[in-house]
Amino acid sequence: MKFFIDTASLSEIQEAYDLGVLDGVTTNPSLMAKEGIGGKENIFNHYKAICNIVDNNVSAEVIATDLENILREGRELAKIDDKIVVKVPMIKEGVKAIKQLSSEDIRINCTLIFNAGQAIIAAKAGASYVSPFLGRLDDISMDGLALIQQMVRIFDNYGFETEILAASIRNNLHLIHCAEMGADVATCPLSVIMGLLKHPLTDSGLEKFIADYHKVNSEAVPV
Repeated sequence: MKFFIDTASLSEIQEAYDLGVLDGVTTNPSLMAKEGIGGKENIFNHYKAICNIVDNNVSAEVIATDLENILREGRELAKIDDKIVVKVPMIKEGVKAIKQLSSEDIRINCTLIFNAGQAIIAAKAGASYVSPFLGRLDDISMDGLALIQQMVRIFDNYGFETEILAASIRNNLHLIHCAEMGADVATCPLSVIMGLLKHPLTDSGLEKFIADYHKVNSEAVPV
């Protein structure tokens, strides 16, 4: 499974990259706004800064909802860096844009997917990634993980090359279950990735190992 971090924070991206497990970054207009990044030039420069940190797969989202401007924005974003994956919304004009942009060898992440039908359409149009938002489904008392499971089964049935990018992951269990079900990618906040490192028995076990070592060795406990 690939790990993407869902943020526009350069410091968080760098921390995840330094951990050695980061495969990419997803962003959206809300995440850019959270970092106070506004204006086309500033946004494009920020995407370039992200690309300078990571090895590949930086999702940059179009704002337009009409075909002409989705295509224009998508092409502009793709020119920033070869690592850019253009995020296009799951709407009719977006699907048309996916078909055209993918034919130009521009990688597409189709975002805001909430059912298997939408995922099938995006995959058939040529999206490199489809992004089901499982946490947002959970928020309205639907089973987001069930959608991941259904999508994996359908994509396996027909050999779709499109990768399932599980998004809106809220906690460690979300991520683990997505891995169990066979999602190709999980994108999540840094806190979820870091949470995978933690277990109370690891902490207590390490503490005991260090204490037992110092019972029979004279070296001072390292600070």
